[in-house]
Amino acid sequence: MDGRKFNKGTVGNKGGGRPPKSPDLELIEKLTPVNDLAYEKLKEGIARGEFKYIQLFFQYYYGKPKEKKDISLRQDTPLFID
Repeated sequence: MDGRKFNKGTVGNKGGGRPPKSPDLELIEKLTPVNDLAYEKLKEGIARGEFKYIQLFFQYYYGKPKEKKDISLRQDTPLFID
């Protein structure tokens, strides 16, 4: 007899099992019931012609435009220091 009824589980794989839900998924589940209200308010703001609502719509629909940074070298700063 090897004492199987006294086994307490395997030594390895301590973190096994299903991982907990991420906080993002929990937030999405909480906000899902107000989706229709949020869309209605967005629609009303766009109908009134308010810039922030229009900007928000286009940023989510088409994506936020990429920011371009002007990187120019100053003449008084050397590129490499000896």
